[in-house]
Amino acid sequence: MTRDPLSLAYVGLAQFVPMFLLLMPAGDLIDRYDRKRILALSWALEAICAAALLWLSLSGGAVLSFYIVLVFYGCARAFTGPALSSLLPQIVPRERLAAAIAANSMIVRGSTIAGPVFGGGLYAMGGGGLTYAACLLFFLAAIVLLQRVPVRYGEAMRALEATAWQRFTAGIRFIRSRPIILGTISLDLFAVLLGGVVALLPIYAQEVLEVGPTGLGALRSAMALGEVMVGFYLSTRPFNRHVGMTMFIAVAVFGLANMVFALSSLFWLSFAALFVAGGADMVSMYIRSSLIQFSTPDAMRGRVNAVNMLFIGSSNELGEFRAGTSAAWLGAVPAALLGSFCTLAVTGGWMLGFRSLRQVDRFEDASPEAQASRAG
Repeated sequence: MTRDPLSLAYVGLAQFVPMFLLLMPAGDLIDRYDRKRILALSWALEAICAAALLWLSLSGGAVLSFYIVLVFYGCARAFTGPALSSLLPQIVPRERLAAAIAANSMIVRGSTIAGPVFGGGLYAMGGGGLTYAACLLFFLAAIVLLQRVPVRYGEAMRALEATAWQRFTAGIRFIRSRPIILGTISLDLFAVLLGGVVALLPIYAQEVLEVGPTGLGALRSAMALGEVMVGFYLSTRPFNRHVGMTMFIAVAVFGLANMVFALSSLFWLSFAALFVAGGADMVSMYIRSSLIQFSTPDAMRGRVNAVNMLFIGSSNELGEFRAGTSAAWLGAVPAALLGSFCTLAVTGGWMLGFRSLRQVDRFEDASPEAQASRAG
């Protein structure tokens, strides 16, 4: 609309900043009130934002108005993720929770692939008006379908006995006191922060592999394709043995695959390395999400999932910044190679520092009841 590349940065900033600032208050509210209702209200706000964008698109509204709407959209997203993650254990039987987490991760990742393609097609056919109208209809459909989902396993506990700050610090203290949760969240944070190569793909496509825009599109899809395929497999055949050690192995494979990509000058090898990295990342995501859900009491799920989302968002955003600045200082290949070494170093350090995480055999072993029994 503005034909100014800087506007794209403002679009991302308008959504990320409010989401970043509101995640922890959102987690507190999710622990105090009906999670299904909070999720419906957050989708309702996103639907209102889609309607506002539709009106602005058709009426030729000022660019500033679009940014204001996106700020409200970012506010809604702060509630959507933690509420959905915290609601999942309340609607799925415990014995099927791991498979449900894998299916949810696969659907989310698949949506990130199909969404831009579908949105681009709608924009090509009818511009912003048709695109925003479709978003509005999808949000409304999601709200209607959500009402048909029964909450089988109790309501969220309403922690009204303390101030908001005390409840916030209680959530942080809980995470710090649980090595399994702390190790799981922080491992993902530093592995992605230090080892991600997605931001370097345009440089590799142009300067190293010399494959142009078409090759760049294929490279971007390789990691997502690996994630979706492995996610589909895990949703149909979830595993539940040696999960702690498997997560460390998956993160190490992620680092090694990125190392192969860093050193490769062959397109097919680079594509395969990114595919393997995506698959390994999905295994790690599946175990991480399952461990967090099994390790966290229902009364704490909103705050813990909010912290997890905060770490994930920070690692992705800061990871791209780290990769870009490293490439500017060192060059793309040394930056990618250094990042993969850092991922392997973090994996080794966390294996030594979080012994209890390494020793987790089954997801149920991470539950508060199992941990209390072992301590007793």
